[in-house]
Amino acid sequence: MAQEFETGSFHRMKSLNKSTILNVIRLQGPISRAEIAKLTKLTPPTVTNIVGELLESGLVVESELGESSGGRKPIMLRIDSARYTVIGIYAGAKRVRGIMSTLDGQVVLHGEERIPVEPDAQTFLGILHSVIRKLIEQTDPAVHTVLGIGIGMHGLVDPHQGISIFAPNLNLRNLHVKESVEKEFALPVEVDNDVRALALGESWFGQGKGLANFICVNVGTGVGAGIYLEGKLFQGASYTAGEMGHTTIDVHGPKCSCGNYGCLEAIVSGPAIALRAKQAIAEGRETLLAQWQESGETITGELVYRAAMRGDELSKELLARTGEYLGVGLANLINTLNPSRIIVSGGVSKAGGLVLEPLQKTVAARSLQSSAEAVTIVTSQLGEHAMAIGAVTLFLEKMFTPAGAAEIS
Repeated sequence: MAQEFETGSFHRMKSLNKSTILNVIRLQGPISRAEIAKLTKLTPPTVTNIVGELLESGLVVESELGESSGGRKPIMLRIDSARYTVIGIYAGAKRVRGIMSTLDGQVVLHGEERIPVEPDAQTFLGILHSVIRKLIEQTDPAVHTVLGIGIGMHGLVDPHQGISIFAPNLNLRNLHVKESVEKEFALPVEVDNDVRALALGESWFGQGKGLANFICVNVGTGVGAGIYLEGKLFQGASYTAGEMGHTTIDVHGPKCSCGNYGCLEAIVSGPAIALRAKQAIAEGRETLLAQWQESGETITGELVYRAAMRGDELSKELLARTGEYLGVGLANLINTLNPSRIIVSGGVSKAGGLVLEPLQKTVAARSLQSSAEAVTIVTSQLGEHAMAIGAVTLFLEKMFTPAGAAEIS
């Protein structure tokens, strides 16, 4: 069944109508002008005028002829996804990763640079600029026009001002990311927390597409959640919504980087898994990990997974425990927010059934029955550039709003 789209109030009518038509073409295209008028309840002359502007901008193109209902075959319209591109940047704990993406989320270029330990603000922003500049320099302006930049930044972010309030793994505060990048490249920039950006990416291109209520949980160096409620990202009063890594799971648990004890992140993150493995080795547990450590390997969450795949009992135990505790965290989310889906992503999710099977059992045991029956738990399918695709979507979301559409000449 075709979706109907709301138009809006008088003073914002033109830009709202333009964004409405853009979204209809994006979601339903190829589509005729008559079908757009039917779905939006706009008059045919209004649709014709706005489509004319969009055709002139090059964002929309005429494609093949549609099926006739008796008269001339209608001319179909679609978004020219390949002509325009958006840069997506994931500013993580160790690397800045960037992509150049078409409007339908296809990666054209990618690159990354490492971040030194505890960089100063100037060094970090310099790396950010460098990754963006290299992507732009590799882009042929005759083929692709860069519309803007989206940045997903780990830690606490004020998305309205584009400020990184606190990036804990870099020990940086109050970085004016949006202002710095816009000044350097003269392109519009959107900035938000990395996992919130990831959730938005899932809503456009991934496992959250078509869903009004879901939660994206990323488990890697840290643990965070992007909460998508009633068709919108939920940010919270001070932009800290989704910091589930710092919810207390075990009041007598290990100390977390935030200073609290027993946080979920201190138990299920990659570094936490590695720490438990080292403690077990020190206690004399027999394990492949001890042999690999003696041969010069660094114990990491990924190494624990590799050992588990070789049948190492300790490693399998560590991953099973991780799944159980993560299941407790997810059960709390499910009981509180009642989402229809939870999308698990990040390095720990790559352990597959070793983590996901105990996770699923714990969720089933600890969630309310009606909530547990309503939710599906899946892993992200966006691939290695998932965070950067999410960052691209930050800009696309703004572009397809009335304010963004009004800027399209």
